[in-house]
Amino acid sequence: MFGNIRADLAAHRGDWGAQGFWALLVYRFGRWRYTVHPTILRKPLSLLYHVLYKFAQIITGIELPCEVPIGRNFVIEHSGGIVISGFASFGDDCRIRNGVVVGLSRTDEPCAPQIGNDVDIGAGAKVLGNIRIGNCVRIGANAVVLTDVPDNSIAVGVPAKIRPRKTDSS
Repeated sequence: MFGNIRADLAAHRGDWGAQGFWALLVYRFGRWRYTVHPTILRKPLSLLYHVLYKFAQIITGIELPCEVPIGRNFVIEHSGGIVISGFASFGDDCRIRNGVVVGLSRTDEPCAPQIGNDVDIGAGAKVLGNIRIGNCVRIGANAVVLTDVPDNSIAVGVPAKIRPRKTDSS
């Protein structure tokens, strides 16, 4: 747990005041409590987690449940209006900004996006449904992504149009 917290702090450029770091701190505690055995010891930690989670959600505007698997170097660039479904997952080196929603497209279908490595999601973007976002993807601000996005692509617009990324050598 402490190694992840140190890495999260480094990913947020050592800024203890970053609200994204606060949300990740509560997230890491929530994940860690599952490792505590026996169950009788875990129960008070679960209660503490739920109180901290709600407090962090109110203060930061970030909803990041501990059920979401996230990779290394996950950065929440700006706080406020961020909602992530417990069914989603993130790879390494992902970055999200304020107003981002990663969640279900329909409540009767509990499947959320599976996001690859090196994905940058712009402010206000909505990524919804049982979709896969590939590696090295950029999602533009306010885009609404409802379909799979292949590796090395950008997604912009409402609904999002998928285009290949230009490389430095092009």
